[in-house]
Amino acid sequence: MGKSKNKDKNKGKVKVISKRKKKNTMADAADKYLCYQQSVQEPEHEAEFFDDVYQQEFDKKPVTLREDFCGTHAVCCEWVKLGKERTAVGVDLEPECLEWGIANNQSQLSDEQRTRITLEVEDVRSVSKKKYDVLAAQNFSFWYFKTRKELLEYLKIAHKNLSKEGMMVMDMMGGGDCYEPQEEERDIDGKFTYVWEQHSYNPINHDASFFIHFRFKDGSEMTNAFEYHWRFWSIPEVRELLEEAGFSKSEVFWEGEDEDGEGDDNWETTEEAHPDPSWICYIVAYK
Repeated sequence: MGKSKNKDKNKGKVKVISKRKKKNTMADAADKYLCYQQSVQEPEHEAEFFDDVYQQEFDKKPVTLREDFCGTHAVCCEWVKLGKERTAVGVDLEPECLEWGIANNQSQLSDEQRTRITLEVEDVRSVSKKKYDVLAAQNFSFWYFKTRKELLEYLKIAHKNLSKEGMMVMDMMGGGDCYEPQEEERDIDGKFTYVWEQHSYNPINHDASFFIHFRFKDGSEMTNAFEYHWRFWSIPEVRELLEEAGFSKSEVFWEGEDEDGEGDDNWETTEEAHPDPSWICYIVAYK
């Protein structure tokens, strides 16, 4: 490197560089788990859906719930609100998510309700000593299993973890729009913008990557707050694997439409649906 022309003038002096304190942004202050729950989850709806479908099938109320891949276990918390006899078990490998749920979701419950929730830091592919009326794997979480062998193993274990009159609930998405790299934005009550990025899709092996970002009014962004690297499973594949795993039958609950052709949150069983470019459904399997 070249020598300074002002070597003698600056000799013995210490150069002080003034650093401006970084201004905290809305993204810095945001809680990613809270943003996720406000954007993605409808735990009250899900708990009521499980309850309604179970009663229709078995003509009695379900009591026990196991929420696999439970994360912040919001569904568990809603489940125990449905009655004093209800109990819930949440299973996840991420202690941070579970701890957040204890501090932020369970804190909204009564002390008595909290006693009816059990959390397990464990692989969902674990056979439980207890048996459950309802086993839920929501938010496409089982797509984590990328091979037929892996998914079949999980479904067989799920079947073992159910009571004699038990059911498993999973959600699915699909449609041509889901294969195209793109971003979908949605305003969340004027607080922030939820961004679902469909990053990549490989038609050869159905590997797909998705990211969730949160954008705020001050222009800041929480980038890649959540990321998912899944296999894009189809409804027929999953139903065939459920049958192979030992389930007696499965049903598809498709979202109905209102007068404007928009989803009206009314789920009905069907074996035929229109080729919607972007759809979501439930698969319910009965032991």
